[in-house]
Amino acid sequence: MLSHETACLLNAGDRDAHVEITIYFSDRDPVGPYKVTVPARRTKHLRFNDLTLPAPVPQGTDYASVIDSDVPIVVQHTRLDSRQNANALLSTIASPGAD
Repeated sequence: MLSHETACLLNAGDRDAHVEITIYFSDRDPVGPYKVTVPARRTKHLRFNDLTLPAPVPQGTDYASVIDSDVPIVVQHTRLDSRQNANALLSTIASPGAD
């Protein structure tokens, strides 16, 4: 089992969501946007280590992400750390706030 981070993007609305993800690092310029469409009333699961355009997300490097969408979505971000015998799993949820 490979360590990975995943974003589960939920679009519960009636319009397709056009999503852009930008990756930020402590020691280099940001990379992105990675573009994805989440159809209306659907979910899409993205592994960050599967993102390749405009550049692969480097493994073994600390990073953070900003996820923008043109319609409200809910994002569940999960990290699986399998570097030791006792695996660790962390999950957080973000949803759009009031304007």
